[in-house]
Amino acid sequence: MNTIHCLRNAKGILLKHHTWFNFLIFNALMTAFLVSCESSANKSDTATTPAVLPVSEVHERTETTFKDYPASIQGAVDIEIRPQVSGYIQSVLVNEGAYVSAGQTLFVINDQPYKEALNNATASLHAAESAVLNAQLEVDRLTPLVQNKVVADFQLKTAKTAYLIAQANVEQAKATVESTKINLGYTRIKAIVSGYIGRIPKKQGSLVSPTDQSPLTSLSDIHEVHVYFALAETDFNRFNANYLGKTIQDRIRHLPAVELILSDNATYPVKGKIDMINGQFDKNTGAITLRASFLNKDGTLRSGNTGKIRLGLQHEDAILVPQSATVDMQDKVFVFALAKGNTVTKMPITVIGKSGANYLIKEGVKPGDQIVLSGFDRLQEGQVITPKRVAEEATPLLSKN
Repeated sequence: MNTIHCLRNAKGILLKHHTWFNFLIFNALMTAFLVSCESSANKSDTATTPAVLPVSEVHERTETTFKDYPASIQGAVDIEIRPQVSGYIQSVLVNEGAYVSAGQTLFVINDQPYKEALNNATASLHAAESAVLNAQLEVDRLTPLVQNKVVADFQLKTAKTAYLIAQANVEQAKATVESTKINLGYTRIKAIVSGYIGRIPKKQGSLVSPTDQSPLTSLSDIHEVHVYFALAETDFNRFNANYLGKTIQDRIRHLPAVELILSDNATYPVKGKIDMINGQFDKNTGAITLRASFLNKDGTLRSGNTGKIRLGLQHEDAILVPQSATVDMQDKVFVFALAKGNTVTKMPITVIGKSGANYLIKEGVKPGDQIVLSGFDRLQEGQVITPKRVAEEATPLLSKN
């Protein structure tokens, strides 16, 4: 109808112009006018046709979400090696980073002063033992004289007292000998446990002392590692509410295995077990520390590594919405819900977690609601669409992870 109307207008204009030149000009104008009319008609037809967009129904199901917490890794035994006596390092018998066995000698401190101290203590012990013999002889000499009343009883008592003092001196000398033996033993610094040696800042010839601020080296037993992470108060309350057990120890026994995510985002192949929950919150951070233990037979993990502990939390009757079916606007998340008459309504939703490519929703939509999956660049509030129903099984983004 629009095209016919345009032709009629063109005919009227043609009757008013008789010259050939004017006719040519008019013919060009008419052609442009007809094209404009056709374009306007096509646009009008397109605007009146509702957009065909995919729509899916929202359902409830049991879902597990995961949350990562920064963590630090320490060996099952992570100790500093320090000297217990002063002296010059005579020998360094281990290399940095080497694996050592329990009882293996790591450092030797010059032991000559301690050998001389032991010799001196041994000599003092022999002198004390000789004094005991001498005191015993005096007691033996005075005993019959007192019995025959040749000498006074006081002299015998004095002799017996001297004998007891001599015996005490022997015990003291023995203690000194043992002490010097211990100090001599400390000149050979040994590994307390099997593990890996850290850096060795002091080399052969360095003067060391028990009062030094820095240790000789560190030793880590990493056949098993402890991974420490912290939960904020809100997360800890949710943690307690979602796992069985009346006490902390009961709850620990029911906790599922946890995963360790390494610094390169790779997942450590062995799962760990949470085996410790701190007794109180840190006043400065408002968080509580937990510990998970992981076997580390191949020594992949080392003390000082960092990573993340991934905790799983099961949600009953969870409502899932594909992340790709949402729109972020001004720190809020929206979906386009299908209302009566196939009109769309922009609905704000409250996200409580994420599972794969899906959001877990607390508020905003309910089971049975239908949401638009894509094509948001063409949608406006209250717009009418032609919904194309998409079954949940045919929607990869809605599949359970």
